[in-house]
Amino acid sequence: MTASVDGRDVLLESSSPDVTRAIGEGFGQVLGPGDVVVLEGDLGAGKTTFTQGLARGMGIGDAVTSPTFVLARELGREEGFIPLTHVDAYRLTSLGEWDDLDVDIENSVVVIEWGERIEDVLPVDRVHVRLTETGDARAVRIWAPDDSQRRLFEAIRAAVA
Repeated sequence: MTASVDGRDVLLESSSPDVTRAIGEGFGQVLGPGDVVVLEGDLGAGKTTFTQGLARGMGIGDAVTSPTFVLARELGREEGFIPLTHVDAYRLTSLGEWDDLDVDIENSVVVIEWGERIEDVLPVDRVHVRLTETGDARAVRIWAPDDSQRRLFEAIRAAVA
């Protein structure tokens, strides 16, 4: 894993799914209730792989699979951990469908694959992760849209850089 950090971005390179999971694991170690992570990237870019590591970093042992067909999965509550709500917004056709999911943002960590599709209804205080294929590797860019998540962004930067 190679890293480049500036004031508002963390740029990492992942050479394998295991490295992508490790980046997610570092990320998950600093998340808490109310934190929202928007995952962006093409099909197969590693969004669910990243979330597997993130869940492991939160201490959650549940198997993490893509929520594409169920739209949202809640993990970890039965184990006594902070719940991780893993959402796939790809198939949402309206912002009303997001409301219908009734995601408990305040009391869980929320990870949203394809979250850029519903960005208008998400809290401003969120962190974005964009995974992009770069030949045999993945570029992982982490950023916050403004300074509202500066605490979380700094903690993530320290955990993964």
